[in-house]
Amino acid sequence: MIVAVDESGCSSYALKWALQNLGDKLKSGVILFTAVSVTQSGVFAGGYGTVPLDLVTTIQQNQKKFATSLLTKAKEICAQYGVDAETLCVMGNPKDAICDAVEKFHCNLLVMGTHSRGALQRAFLGSVSNYCIHHAKCPVLVVRKRV
Repeated sequence: MIVAVDESGCSSYALKWALQNLGDKLKSGVILFTAVSVTQSGVFAGGYGTVPLDLVTTIQQNQKKFATSLLTKAKEICAQYGVDAETLCVMGNPKDAICDAVEKFHCNLLVMGTHSRGALQRAFLGSVSNYCIHHAKCPVLVVRKRV
């Protein structure tokens, strides 16, 4: 089983929901997964030539540190429920990276949260959960945080 996590409260809610409701199933093995987006569109938007490689490297290192701390926190939450989880961080588009990880590790369930965006926001920003529902090679459980 794989649980996709990001920095959102929706993601944290989905993890806790899974631990509370699927606890016995998670004890047989769970992967906490996050993807670090490789786009730095804001860095390149200036149009004043090339961006120094050390700046790009620093941004990527900071993204990896943040992802590592995110996974560490998620792993600690799992430990509170008696679940020993593995962690995995991948560089890439979250939509594709999640689906690739599901296939690579032959997962039988993907659990993820949803940001509950409206139709207009989904049209412009896309929806990772919607993409995974249609492309992941396993059942997808999308946990919606109650408002």
